[in-house]
Amino acid sequence: QVQLVESGGGSAQPGGSLRLSCEASGYSFLVRMAWYRQAPGKQREWVATVTTGGSTYYADSVKKRFTISQDNAKRMVYLQMNTLTPEDTAVYYCYAVGSSEYWGQGTQVTVSS
Repeated sequence: QVQLVESGGGSAQPGGSLRLSCEASGYSFLVRMAWYRQAPGKQREWVATVTTGGSTYYADSVKKRFTISQDNAKRMVYLQMNTLTPEDTAVYYCYAVGSSEYWGQGTQVTVSS
């Protein structure tokens, strides 16, 4: 059974940085992995994607501030978040596509002064 476990969430001040990690296990193959987020009272939105080939894609709201990366050997995906703003406050979810779609349990990121 595929499992995605996020870590690295927490609190940061505006302008600060956080790094999220997602460890994947139990899969035979994955096509792509991504990060989504859901702010209070809002729909879940896509943040960034990395394919197994290494291509990366970003939502306009995080472009040039966030970086998604992967370590295939460790089965890890990361989201480096820089220049954080209060609008980045949300629960961040790891997402993977393989033989099906999979979601992690989410990790809270709070940006406030």
